[in-house]
This record gives sequence, structure tokens and C-alpha cells, in this order.
Amino acid sequence: MGAKMSEVRRGYKQTEVGVIPEDWEVKTLRQISPSQSVGLVINPSTYFDDHGTIPILVGSSIGPNRISWESANRITQKSNLALPASRIYAGDLVTVRVGEPGITAVVPEHLDGCNCASMMIVRQHRSFNSQWLCYVMNSASGLAQVEHVQYGTAQKQFNISDAVNFSYPCPSLAEQEAIAEALSDADALIESLEQLLTKKRQIKQGAMQELLTGKKRLPGLIGEWKEKPLGKLGECYRGVSYNPHRDLSPFDTARTLRLLRSNNVQDAHIEFADMQFVDSNRVSQEQLLRTNDVLICMANGSRDLVGKAGRFAATDGFQYTFGAFMGCFRPDENEVDPEYPFWLFQTEGCRRQIAVLLAGSSINNLNPGNIKSLVVNVPSDKREQTAIATVLSDMEGDFAALESKLSKAQQLKQGMMQELLTGKTRLV
Repeated sequence: MGAKMSEVRRGYKQTEVGVIPEDWEVKTLRQISPSQSVGLVINPSTYFDDHGTIPILVGSSIGPNRISWESANRITQKSNLALPASRIYAGDLVTVRVGEPGITAVVPEHLDGCNCASMMIVRQHRSFNSQWLCYVMNSASGLAQVEHVQYGTAQKQFNISDAVNFSYPCPSLAEQEAIAEALSDADALIESLEQLLTKKRQIKQGAMQELLTGKKRLPGLIGEWKEKPLGKLGECYRGVSYNPHRDLSPFDTARTLRLLRSNNVQDAHIEFADMQFVDSNRVSQEQLLRTNDVLICMANGSRDLVGKAGRFAATDGFQYTFGAFMGCFRPDENEVDPEYPFWLFQTEGCRRQIAVLLAGSSINNLNPGNIKSLVVNVPSDKREQTAIATVLSDMEGDFAALESKLSKAQQLKQGMMQELLTGKTRLV
């Protein structure tokens, strides 16, 4: 565990939780907090009340150092008073016991006095900083201790009798507070980026609804719009049929093409992870993907996923095709701006028509004819199509840049946790 004694640098020591500063201690949860208890252990639904005002938190309400309480069920003040042992107060820590065991959050001021079920409660105390302990418990090493004692198959859980003996590297209260402040600042940045992403997502959805229906026109563009079936704007092809044992390879070869499947379409984007490679002899010329092809999920066990679509625009030099449960809509550049049809698949109008098609079937399956039958509203002037596609693509680019910034902020926080919570980097 950790470095060998000969490798421990000056000012540090080897312990059962790894190398930590000499002035830090190793303490169990029981030693850090004088009081731990269990939230309501019976089914909390017996206390739910439509007229109640007190949130009762469950495991799904808890994320790493955050609590989503708005949609929590409510109980009455009378029930809350009758359940004092599971009542929680500002500064207490609540840890998920069932589902995603170990995830911990600090109870904020506005939830002071509410209740909880199926969670471990670590009572606040002046001897430790609650935010610091929360970060420690949510760290990789903190969650690893939960994994070692959890049990259950369908629903993972752990016992508090095990949790009170978890060991953590423990600095002075002053350093706990400094660490908590630094990591809270990182969390605040992440939260602000998440809120901005949510706002931009809403703006983009609104812009799509207005621009793709003609409710809002771009400056200088006044041509008429016409309803057309997608079959008038391009062609649709079904994906490659193959024998998974005979025709697939785990990597690129001289005889294979890269194969995209339903899982490669995520949030209207094409992701190139988890790739399969299929024998090129199974692939027709029409099934070779081209820039601006729209890749569509044509069949899926989940009806909600049928119709999800992403625009193909790979520039890595590899040839790609798509599997049998997928379809490809290929725009006819003589009829439509090639980037425009992708946006049509994101509209409420297309989704509603797909839902109607699936409603009449016992299986969640579309065919190329179904796709070509979808009726869309299109500006007759191709310049307007191009302008709309450009505006939406620019918004998508801003969105992607913000997502990248969020990802980097999250990675930075993880690095900070590793450094600060182990004492590798000192703040005081």
C-alpha cells in the first residue's frame, strides 16, 4: 500500500491509508464524528402526503456533495416530528446506503430539519469540517472502502457497523477548512458551467423550434416554405446485415470497415468509441457513409430511442458503414442544403410522426420507406436552408466548447481532490 518506507519524502509518513503528512492523523469515521445513525429504514411511502411540506430525501436525491430535493416526496410536519431519529440538520452528512452506496452530500441550510430514508447520517460536530469530510468520503479511496464491504446483487448496500470503521487521512481543522474552501470553489465553477449549459440547451431548442418551422425568419430571407416528404429531399438506406461470429473483427484490418451502431449515436452526435469492424464484403456502395449523411436508429428495445439521429462528418480518413438496426438518410444536394436535413430530425414534428408510426406496430422498428414518408416544412430558397443550418451549427459549436470547458473543470477538480485530500499539496 502506497510507497515503500525508503521512498517516503521528508515531512511525510507511511500509514494504512497511504503516504500522508507527518502532522496528519489517520482516524476512523467513528473517531472523526461522535454520532452516526440510520435514516428511516421502513418503506417511507407510508408517510408520503400530497399536502406535506417537509421533503424526505432518499438515495436518488443525493449526488456527490449535492442534493436534488425539489422532486422529493413530502411528509407532514406531524410525521416529521414523529421521526426524530431520521431528521437531518444543516451541516449533517447523508450517505446513500442502497443503490449507489457511499455517495455523500452535506445538508444545506434550506433543508435544515427535513427527513431521510435508507441513508447513513453523520452528525456534524465542531471538531471537523463537514464539507471536507464529504469530499473525503466521495474520493476514490473513500468510495473504495464502501465497495469492499457492500453486498447485494440487484441493489448494492452497506452496513453502518462497517462504515464507522472506515479510515481517512485527517489534517487539522484549519487545513480541513482550507481544503473544503478550495474544492468548494471548484464545485462552484462546475455548477456555473452546468447551469450555463442548461440555459444554452434551452436557447438552442427554442431556436430550432422557431427557425425550422418558419416562425422566425432570418434577416433578408422572405421566400415561401413548402411541406415535403423527406423522400423528396434525399434517399434512405438500411444498414449492413452481418454474422457477428464470422463477419466482425475486434480491430481494423485490410478487409474491414468501421461499423457504427445505435450506441454510437448519443445526444444527436456520433461518438466513435466502442467501435466494431465488419468485413467489407458485407457492405454495398450505398452503405458507405458520406459527409452529411444522417445516421438514424431504426430499431431498438426502447421505443424512445428509435429515431435518434446524428450527422456523419468524420475526417479521420477511415471508411465507415452502419449496422442493420440503423438507417442512413442521404441528402440530395440538388434538392436541399446537405446540412439542413439533420436538423429536421431533431424537431418535435419529426419525433411526433415517428411516434405515430411506431404506435401501430408491435415492434420498435422503422424502415427506409417510413423515413422517406416523414413530412417536413422546408424553405424553398436554398440560401435560407443554408443560413438556418449555419446558425444552428454555430450554436452547436458554442455548446461543444462549453461542454469541453466543463469536462476540463471536472478533471481539474478530480486532480485537486487527489492532491489536497492526501496532503500531497498543502494549503496551510
